[in-house]
Amino acid sequence: MPKGASQKREREFKELKHEFKEEHRYPGREEEVAARIVNKQRREHGETKAQKSRAGRKVH
Repeated sequence: MPKGASQKREREFKELKHEFKEEHRYPGREEEVAARIVNKQRREHGETKAQKSRAGRKVH
């Protein structure tokens, strides 16, 4: 997981990775897919560095 990810997102990443391995989904790519899912959620909820910097700007 990237630096700055919350404990919640770290835990979610590990749970997804474990779930994918148990279900034999995405063989060999479990970690990549889990990271993509968690990063997408972080981006949608404004938890990324880019989202934080945009929040401080005023729209003209």
